Amino acid sequence: MKIERKLTTEGQDAYAALAFTTTVSEIRNPDGKIVFRNEAVEVPEGWSQVASDVIAQKYFRKAGVPARLKKVAEEGVPEFLWRSVPDEAALAELPKDQRIVGETSARQVFDRMAGAWAYWGWKGGYFTTESDAMAYYDEMRLMLARQMAAPNSPQWFNTGLHWAYGIDGPSQGHFYVDPFTHKLVKSTSSYEHPQPHACFIQSVSDDLVNEGGIMDLWVREARLFKYGSGTGTNFSSLRGEGERLSGGGKSSGLMGFLKIGDRAAGAIKSGGTTRRAAKMVIIDMDHPDIEQFINWKVIEEQKVASLVAGSKAHELRLNDIFAAIKTWDGEIADATDPAKNPALKGAIKAAKKAMIPDTYTNRILQYARQGYTSIEFPTYDTDWDSEAYVTVSGQNSNNSVRVTDAFLQAVKDDADWELLRRTDGKVAKTIKARELWDQVGHAAWACADPGIQFHDTVNAWHTCPADGAIRGSNPCSEYMFLDDTACNLASMNLLKFFEGGKFDAETYVHATRLWTITLEISVMMAQFPSKEIAQRSYEYRTLGLGYANIGGLLMNMGLGYDSDAGRSMGGVLSAIMTGVSYATSAEMAAELGAFPGFARNRADMLRVIRNHRRAAHGLNDYEAVNVNPVALDAAHCPEASLVALARSAWDEALELGEAHGYRNAQATVIAPTGTIGLVMDCDTTGIEPDFALVKFKKLAGGGYFKIINQSVPAALAKLGYRPSQIEEIIAYAVGHGSIGQAPHINHTALIGHGFGPAEIAKVEAALVSAFDIRFVFNQWTLGTDFCTGTLGIPADKLNDPSFDLLRHLGFTRQQVEQANDHVLGTMTLEGAPHLKRAHYNVFDCANTCGKKGTRYLSVDSHIRMMAAAQSFISGAISKTINMPNSATIEETLAAYELSHSLGIKANALYRDGSKLSQPLASALIEDDEEAEEILATGTPHEKAQVIAEKIVEKIILREVARGREKLPERRKGYTQKAIVGGHKVYLRTGEYQDGRLGEIFIDMHKEGAGFRAMMNNFAIAVSLGLQYGVPLEEFVDAFTFTRFEPAGMVQGNEAIKNATSILDYIFRELAISYLDRTDLAHVKPTGASFDDLGGGDREGQKNVAPVSDDAASRGLEVLRQISSTGYLRKRLPQELMVLQGGAGVSARALDMSAPMGGLAVAMRSETSVEAVSAVMIDPRTKAKMQGYEGDPCGECGNYTLVRNGTCMKCNTCGGTSGCS
Repeated sequence: MKIERKLTTEGQDAYAALAFTTTVSEIRNPDGKIVFRNEAVEVPEGWSQVASDVIAQKYFRKAGVPARLKKVAEEGVPEFLWRSVPDEAALAELPKDQRIVGETSARQVFDRMAGAWAYWGWKGGYFTTESDAMAYYDEMRLMLARQMAAPNSPQWFNTGLHWAYGIDGPSQGHFYVDPFTHKLVKSTSSYEHPQPHACFIQSVSDDLVNEGGIMDLWVREARLFKYGSGTGTNFSSLRGEGERLSGGGKSSGLMGFLKIGDRAAGAIKSGGTTRRAAKMVIIDMDHPDIEQFINWKVIEEQKVASLVAGSKAHELRLNDIFAAIKTWDGEIADATDPAKNPALKGAIKAAKKAMIPDTYTNRILQYARQGYTSIEFPTYDTDWDSEAYVTVSGQNSNNSVRVTDAFLQAVKDDADWELLRRTDGKVAKTIKARELWDQVGHAAWACADPGIQFHDTVNAWHTCPADGAIRGSNPCSEYMFLDDTACNLASMNLLKFFEGGKFDAETYVHATRLWTITLEISVMMAQFPSKEIAQRSYEYRTLGLGYANIGGLLMNMGLGYDSDAGRSMGGVLSAIMTGVSYATSAEMAAELGAFPGFARNRADMLRVIRNHRRAAHGLNDYEAVNVNPVALDAAHCPEASLVALARSAWDEALELGEAHGYRNAQATVIAPTGTIGLVMDCDTTGIEPDFALVKFKKLAGGGYFKIINQSVPAALAKLGYRPSQIEEIIAYAVGHGSIGQAPHINHTALIGHGFGPAEIAKVEAALVSAFDIRFVFNQWTLGTDFCTGTLGIPADKLNDPSFDLLRHLGFTRQQVEQANDHVLGTMTLEGAPHLKRAHYNVFDCANTCGKKGTRYLSVDSHIRMMAAAQSFISGAISKTINMPNSATIEETLAAYELSHSLGIKANALYRDGSKLSQPLASALIEDDEEAEEILATGTPHEKAQVIAEKIVEKIILREVARGREKLPERRKGYTQKAIVGGHKVYLRTGEYQDGRLGEIFIDMHKEGAGFRAMMNNFAIAVSLGLQYGVPLEEFVDAFTFTRFEPAGMVQGNEAIKNATSILDYIFRELAISYLDRTDLAHVKPTGASFDDLGGGDREGQKNVAPVSDDAASRGLEVLRQISSTGYLRKRLPQELMVLQGGAGVSARALDMSAPMGGLAVAMRSETSVEAVSAVMIDPRTKAKMQGYEGDPCGECGNYTLVRNGTCMKCNTCGGTSGCS
């Protein structure tokens, strides 16, 4: 075939126009341990650190590369394609430890892959002349270097090692069909014929131990997993539970064997290159065990939940028994006697109520009598790789059900559905189709499995039906063909073809043609894990060319993913790719012959090609399809020339196919492009939309910094925004990176708290990689001496994980959030300055962006984009359809039904939070926003319930609360008399020595005895809460603005003039006096004297004249000891020096520059809900806020997994749970 140059120049080095640079590649675990490090990695300039890390860690051959090589002359092969072997003579001159090295340059990888393809392509007769082969070699190398396209991972792992370095090894049990003799051959070498295929479909027969049977399948799967490939199987041929065996017994059923295979896959993937989900399990809807299969993962996840909850309940209740024994104040012998120790009796009753077995309760008593004081009961969590998940089955595969049109019709008709025995085809059970369908919907809603494959739609577009129906797929569902076949994938990075505001269609067609040839050569040179796959892959030669980054392309073009123009663009690019690919396949058939199975499938394959062409031309007279496909939307295509190109490509594909046949039975799929998407620096994978508007870019040597999604500035420019406006919009999303001009928390405010230039510089430096400014203000950034000395924070508080330094300094949560948004950005464009609402849809992502974002792409938008492309794809599309957590089971089923009606072959749903191991994207702030809504609008009962739940969950269960803190026998406080709505109210407070509120008394003059007693008991309940560490803020937030009589005008209180209830008045008064919540005062308490009403003319000025340090140390300490904090309304001078007694008397400054920074706040116990939530953010929650899935990567442990078709990939190390 003739190969023209479009990217390189004949006679010049392929990389002549491309500069290379050297970088350090390092990947660390979350604990900082280095997983991989290479000091000198050569990559093309412009590659991101992630792409550099992926090629260095995943794709560089790290050992076995000879340091000296020599060419081996081969007759009939051009010299530049001669393969290399170790130069033993030259190696002998080197020190032993320098003779064998690893790859260090991306050039080496590009050269060995492209060289091997060109070498085998030349031997196979794919090039007309030597210059064509050279052009191919150069063009392919440059496309790899410019990240324009990439093959699937097994190509990077294996291709070219034998050709470039002479690396070889013993056979691993592979087979291939000799391309010259056309005979099946068993491999004698592990690398001469590489294994470049990622996707396999394998058959299984209803046989236990013979070849092709159940146990043999586990061996075949293991061979694939070892080499980094994935496999799928339809297990519907296996007989159901209870069916007769030939020996007279009964079968243990399908599920028992699936659990064996699941455990085997789990064991292999934990020590090999393949992670979970490299396996697909498919069952037909008429299998006798279909109900158990549908609900398999639902039940297994319920087991995990039970293990987690049960283990934690055991630990809590059993240690409560120990605690009751430990606190016994009587005879030691009686401590373990429930009859004499009432606390122990109560703990045992609580344990029984929690369903703790009596055996364990009795065991604790026996331990205690033997001198033990506590028990470490193993507890489990919901991490994917935790012991809880390891103990259950069904976690190492994607599950799908195969649905026919007959079944869907039975669902619509509410008809019966027959489940058929595998042995004799008779009815095993009859069930309502709708009931079975509802089970599918519930399971998908509850745990994201099973997915759906529409059997009749798949087979309506089957190019080889004469050889059997398509029954299976690979793990990600994009490759669907006959059993025992394989597919090697490659994806083109669409964004690399978008230059100067236009899509470069000419180069796109050129790349499509060359990559179709490359994948065809890969079939010819490959070896396969079984005889059947080798033979059938030779006979059908299926290819898997696809694309990635359509989400990034559409955003760069200023088009919404959920728009007619966006869908039209997806359809037209799919049409061009597949049309050109089939035309190229027909060209190769003209020179090399059609695939061996073409002749007997000619009529059907040409029918399928005609249907694709009809869809491109917008016609409706389709032949033998069950559902009409979505035709190309020419009217909304932003570039009309692309429509004409697509139609001409299909015209040519049909014309050449009719004349010569096709070299390949399938040409294209849309794969998830996991690791290869990272090595191409794709913003989005496959046909997916983007997942975030703000990305975290990896730095050399570890760490990240925040950048705007690079599609955003281009989209804004395309939409007509000025550079200055774009800058402001981007700053709104990613932040200004400095607190210099931040609201509330800025340089001026910090200087007022005692921060010097050195401390401010430390804060500014730490903000670069910060996720939340609260994580910057700590002893590690500022230094322990500064925190304890200048800020006066006790060392024990600094080491308290719940301590929040900003709250200690007096900043409110709202102030911190506003500063956060300014410094670190909102991570969304919603509400950005200048941005028009009409343009919001261009920036919609799969999930909401940031804390404030509310927009996300609808379920229908995902499905309709798939449908627009599916009409022009040979295989299927791997895609996850994202659903919000609020989606219903009915909506889940509706999504499946819409998919079927639009001609989609398969899909999988993921409802946010449906997996135990993944937190809700919509509940990132530990339910604070939901709680705030209830506290703002709920009834007093609801408010109290929320407060109680938050305290129990966040303080008691997290064990950061202390025991009851008794008040001093003689204590300070104040009495406030007021009249509320005509009723006299007396409020009396009691304080700890440090000024914190510890109790309240409420009395009312001439009220009914019942109401008066209720208020008195309410005061006792609040007092107990305060003494057990419940923050006063919680009560204030819960009870202010409550409404009931008496209410109305307030007399006798200088700060409060109106109240909606007695409780509203009381907690306004307490908030003003102890929390400095002047926002709740109608008249702000300010001035020189503590009860002055005053005005606002001296706002912000100190309320006491400056005094010397000595005077402050003596006089104000006396004042603090004799006066009530509440009575003074926290109006203490700002330079307060507190003397601490003891052996060494030292002075510490308590910074009071913010109004809330008074002594009570500085000294209070840090058990507030806000402090816990702010500081104790767990890594999975942080990951969700950054746009990731919330699961740790199985390889590097980082929480940087993103959805990748139906699988997931890690943005840190490039690990993928799929095939590519």
